[in-house]
Amino acid sequence: MEFIWEHHGAPVSMKHFLTTHGISMRLVKNVKHGTGAFVVNGRVVTGVITVNDGDLAGLRLPAEVGDPSVPSSIQPLDVIYEDANWLVVNKPAGLTSVPGPSNREDTLVNRVKGYLLAQHAENLKPHLMTRLDRDTSGLVLIAKHRVAQGMLADPEIGKSLQKTYLAWIAGSLQPANGTIDLPIDRVSDSPRRTVVTSGGQRAITTYQVLATVDAISRVQLTLVTGRTHQIRVHLTHLGHPLLGDALYGGDQTLIQRQALHAATLQFFDPFSEQPLSFSAPLPADLKKLP
Repeated sequence: MEFIWEHHGAPVSMKHFLTTHGISMRLVKNVKHGTGAFVVNGRVVTGVITVNDGDLAGLRLPAEVGDPSVPSSIQPLDVIYEDANWLVVNKPAGLTSVPGPSNREDTLVNRVKGYLLAQHAENLKPHLMTRLDRDTSGLVLIAKHRVAQGMLADPEIGKSLQKTYLAWIAGSLQPANGTIDLPIDRVSDSPRRTVVTSGGQRAITTYQVLATVDAISRVQLTLVTGRTHQIRVHLTHLGHPLLGDALYGGDQTLIQRQALHAATLQFFDPFSEQPLSFSAPLPADLKKLP
């Protein structure tokens, strides 16, 4: 696969040219040491490379083969959007994002690999740019190759990635909108996290109460940081754990999994140089809630 751009302006080094287009220094070094090639005007070039005004320059990379330790799954995949660089899927509740000791056969990564194999895709190593807990439903962004992964990892491009969630809680948050800025840390010997008074990782969540019906509130939340269980921990700390969230003491009368859905996702696409925005419909169990 090739990634080529036209240069306009004064002569620059290949390294400078590529990094200004979002290519990471790590990938530049990998190519320099033999993983792929530098290309100028259709020709592979080596040594000290200068990119001149009007040149078409970039990278030629080998395809990313699939990890042999990750089996492919033919279970269904709800694709919201796809192009040569990105895949956006709507993950159902109950599906783990990545393989682990308890499940290596049918996770979101396994399903994406199976989907790519069925399409005879060149690259078979999906890069999850966002992840969801097993029992959270909604949008997940996947880079289809390492160049896309590296570009979105760039701080300037990465800050364009914004996600909003819908959550259902008992009672109502007061005030009806605000920012939760409380650090989170692990609870020893437990999958739980908790808010801590010192140390931990800074965690910031903004929220807005959309409606309160029959003492149940629907809340829209945006993650400023992305810590494990962040929304679940912050809402629990405020005395309003998610409905159905057994791990954090949520009421399971109406739903038996955490009532949390990654509803929207948007980011600036460095390939098309256009913003991309997506939404995922509510699954049936959340539609039944007030």
